[in-house]
Amino acid sequence: MDRPPPLPPVVYAPTLTDADGNTRLHMHRMRDERVALFVYSAIDRLQAQYGEAAPWVLLTLADLERAHQAAPYDLLLLDRELHPQEAAHG
Repeated sequence: MDRPPPLPPVVYAPTLTDADGNTRLHMHRMRDERVALFVYSAIDRLQAQYGEAAPWVLLTLADLERAHQAAPYDLLLLDRELHPQEAAHG
């Protein structure tokens, strides 16, 4: 079985602001109902998918672990290209 490439020491993750003004990670619900967090190895890769003005946060691997504990996700995808139907989900 092929192993996925290792994550870089830091990644860029898109964020959203909820109705209460709290910032949270932008999660995506996949077609099979799993929840995914898309992260990017470079800011220009994130901006190519979400736009130059998209909010984001820089995360270490320890930050990703804490984020998963606070808001579990099923998939962590690196440098994932958005499909049009995924862009609006959170």
